[in-house]
Amino acid sequence: MTQELTPDIAAEGRERTASDGAAAPSPGALAVVLIGTFITVLDFFIANVAVPAIKSDLHATAAQAQLIIVGYGVAFTSGLITGGRLGDLYGRRRLFALGMVLFMITSAACSFAPTVTFLGVARILQGGSAALMVPQVLGIISTVYTGAARDRAFTVYGLVIGLAGVFGQFIGGALISVDVAGLSWRTIFLINVPLCLVSLAMTRRTIPESRGQGGTRLDLLGALLITVTLGLIVFALLEGQERHWPAWVWESLAVAAVLLAVTVWHLRRRSAAGRGPLIEPGMFRSRLFSVGLLATVAYFLAMGSFFFTLALYLQLGRGMSPLESGSMFLALGVGYFGASIVSARFAASVNARRVAAGPLILAIGYTAIALTAWDLKLDGSALWLLPMLLVAGLGMGLTTGPLTNLVLGGAVPEHAAAASGLLNTAQEGGAAVGVAIAGAVFFPALARAGGKADAYPHAFTVTLIPLVCLGLLASLLVLSAPGRAARS
Repeated sequence: MTQELTPDIAAEGRERTASDGAAAPSPGALAVVLIGTFITVLDFFIANVAVPAIKSDLHATAAQAQLIIVGYGVAFTSGLITGGRLGDLYGRRRLFALGMVLFMITSAACSFAPTVTFLGVARILQGGSAALMVPQVLGIISTVYTGAARDRAFTVYGLVIGLAGVFGQFIGGALISVDVAGLSWRTIFLINVPLCLVSLAMTRRTIPESRGQGGTRLDLLGALLITVTLGLIVFALLEGQERHWPAWVWESLAVAAVLLAVTVWHLRRRSAAGRGPLIEPGMFRSRLFSVGLLATVAYFLAMGSFFFTLALYLQLGRGMSPLESGSMFLALGVGYFGASIVSARFAASVNARRVAAGPLILAIGYTAIALTAWDLKLDGSALWLLPMLLVAGLGMGLTTGPLTNLVLGGAVPEHAAAASGLLNTAQEGGAAVGVAIAGAVFFPALARAGGKADAYPHAFTVTLIPLVCLGLLASLLVLSAPGRAARS
């Protein structure tokens, strides 16, 4: 059954685009939607290196500075499923363009923010704009590309996500160091404006309109329940370790658990009545999609938290500048890029065993990094970490694109954008929650070791232990999923 799912999605895409009277997509369609992917993922990571400059310039407190990161992540993650469903109902190209326009406006607002409160609100709105745009990317790829071209498109999509994450800190550090026109940190947001303008100018010419089937009205109650539930979970986990796990964090998680149960009941009831729920429960009847989604969460928990922990170790432990720290991430980028090129050669024959090798190699790379950092302490050169970072990058490159392809190969064809919204939620939510998990391990370990610079290698090594376990879990989950056979 799983062998036929991907061709069905392609056929569905041809039906829907044809019915909307759109022409076949030009080769530029992929480039246009990937610009949106790149800038939204980049903005999730790039702000980390700008926080010290923002705090100094806008006189922000620690809590206000954290809102700049958390606000974007919570709004982005909690709105992705609703954004995907809106694309199904009202047109993926239309929602992609709308999200792009709003992202450009909010990016400009961030770059000219006069106060830290204004910046925090603008970041929340920027995350909401990204949630409208990003789910349409996978929906568009799923419906307007077919066969080997579709597989290659997913591989490139994975490459772009990884490059945005891996190079985010380097790009941010470089922009701040260059200090164009004395704008300092403001350039990391302002750079989005010309990229959005280029994408918008090409959107209508290159992307045909497409929609999903089933239901003619938005499930407003479902959208509210899912958004509030995800927002509570992500915000509580991100803020919990920062605030030393106060009672309100546990109360928020308890409320989220109740809301989750209510959400499942609501979706099943609406589906049984044939009223088009926000998420069709039938999507999870595909074991490939369900297990693959869990593997995606485990993988991004390990990936996002590693970026955060490595930056702490390099900047606070070894005293590197943002640019120096970002330069160390280039080794990850080289490995990621090389592995993605290899993955592209096998894009048409994605199977579970091949995909499972990626997170396994990632776990091996993390283990080597932990042992090296422990041995180096603060006396040895950090350059010894570069070969191990290269291995970890190889694991990331062998996982991100192929896992995306494998999971969406098991998606319900008529809900391509909604499925992509779920997948994006697993990716972005996993990365955000991974930061909270890493912090909950890193900072207590740092305090127990004395809290000074020489304690950072110990805290970094200890934190990598659960990340290795998450990589192994992702590999095992992929192996337990039914594989997709090669096709001509």
